[in-house]
Amino acid sequence: MIEKYSFGRLQVNGKMYSSDLILYPDGSLNSSWWRRSGHILQLEDLERTIEVQPEIVIIGTGANGMMRVERGVVDYLLTQCSRVIVEKTEKAVKDYNELSPHHSVVGLFHLTC
Repeated sequence: MIEKYSFGRLQVNGKMYSSDLILYPDGSLNSSWWRRSGHILQLEDLERTIEVQPEIVIIGTGANGMMRVERGVVDYLLTQCSRVIVEKTEKAVKDYNELSPHHSVVGLFHLTC
């Protein structure tokens, strides 16, 4: 569960993280997630996300929504899972906390801009 989000910081299960991260349905996480093109999310950035076969993928695009999701990423994800949510990170965190107790969810969170 995510306890807190503020610009550049995300607290998960009592531990504070200051880099972008991915949360997986089994409770594991990747706390050093970085996209190949910085503020652009591409299919190549989602390898393990697809491997775990989540029901839902939630993408937090940053406090101001500056991380752009490349054309085709959402369409492809929808062939692999039932729902994809793309929104600013504050709202993405709320949705993650609401949905993850009841569904298999992967959350990808850009923490800054």
